[in-house]
Amino acid sequence: MAIAVVVHEALGFSFAPISINHRPAALNSYSKLYSSPTDVDAPAAVEEEDAFEGDDDAIIQIKPSAMARLVELKSKRDADPKSTVDPSSPLILRMGVRNGGCSGLSYVMDFSTADEIEEEDEIDNYEKEGIQCVVDAKSLLYLYGLELDFSDELIGGGFKFFNPNAEESCGCGSSFGV
Repeated sequence: MAIAVVVHEALGFSFAPISINHRPAALNSYSKLYSSPTDVDAPAAVEEEDAFEGDDDAIIQIKPSAMARLVELKSKRDADPKSTVDPSSPLILRMGVRNGGCSGLSYVMDFSTADEIEEEDEIDNYEKEGIQCVVDAKSLLYLYGLELDFSDELIGGGFKFFNPNAEESCGCGSSFGV
């Protein structure tokens, strides 16, 4: 029940109860509106064989949400008619560090090609997903054990870095210091 304010001759007010029982016509086609995560049904469980499990021996620990995003990017690359890359070739993710950023060192993450992989680079292969993660020798010391995650939040979304080697980190999470 709602209360409406009725003005009488601009000198006094009285309160009259009114009832709001109608829904706008546009909402009548929806059977249920969801307002919080507890209102929605639980998503279907991912089958065990389809779930990505990280490699404990990998240089960079790629979390399932980050791997899902990388696989999605690979699918988009492979489906692009303008792409000159063979769809059977892996998506090569090159990660490293460079001087700069708020805390002294910045993360670098970019796509690469097989021709750009050097002999001293370390490579983590994820054959099932069609992904390779390449780290150059100079960055290896700073990135070993780094966790790469992905968030699709509206503000602050994207790839996230969690580095156990960092003694300090900036607020945006894209640079660190040791």
